[in-house]
Amino acid sequence: MDKVIVITGASRGIGAATARLAAQQGYHICINYHADDQAAQAVLAQVRELGAKAIAVRADASVEDEVAQLFQRVDHELGPVTALVNNAGTIATQSRVDAMSEFRLLKVMKTNVVGPMLCAKYALLRMARRHGGQGGAIVNVSSVAARLGSPDEYVDYAASKGALDTFTVGLAKEVAGDGVRVNGVRPGYIHTGFHALSGDADRVAKLEPGLPMGRGGRPEEVAEAILWLLSDKASYSTGSFIDLGGGR
Repeated sequence: MDKVIVITGASRGIGAATARLAAQQGYHICINYHADDQAAQAVLAQVRELGAKAIAVRADASVEDEVAQLFQRVDHELGPVTALVNNAGTIATQSRVDAMSEFRLLKVMKTNVVGPMLCAKYALLRMARRHGGQGGAIVNVSSVAARLGSPDEYVDYAASKGALDTFTVGLAKEVAGDGVRVNGVRPGYIHTGFHALSGDADRVAKLEPGLPMGRGGRPEEVAEAILWLLSDKASYSTGSFIDLGGGR
């Protein structure tokens, strides 16, 4: 049976690094992205150069109709999904809670919480034994913010990742008997363009002196943890987390 992976938010950062590593490990790959066609095509070219069968699918991972269409394309062009990486996420500019709008809060929660739940739903309809599947694995990309709270920066983002952690634990227990493992990674202080969305593109570099390891992380280091959790080497791991925050 072919290994078929769907990676949401795979046109940049951790998602793109995960796609490249998955290509080296023999996966058929769906690169999901929200808007940046050029970046997605660049990652698609990279994974194909590594020998992977791959497609890039533009879809908002927090809109059910688009998620359904995404997985239908994977069915037709790559085969039944065996691995899902819920990586797509968003963040807003640094702010205290008393200055946050309802629009901001709803956008963060829809993208970071509802989106992974919808993608998990459509993956499970294909993976779970109760639906005729052969099993599989899901990795949710959380954040060290879920543990630290991110006061004076983005408590809403931290809260959304805390919700994702709770979802990871609950879903892991719910589908373990269906042959599906669900785990999470909690990256933090990773050198990607994601921090520019919060208004501080140099945030990691500024914080490096205060990190126990004295440096920020690389997307590839997070990708290694994700692919390990998806692999048979982690066959007895479900409902667990790997923290990737340089010791914080």
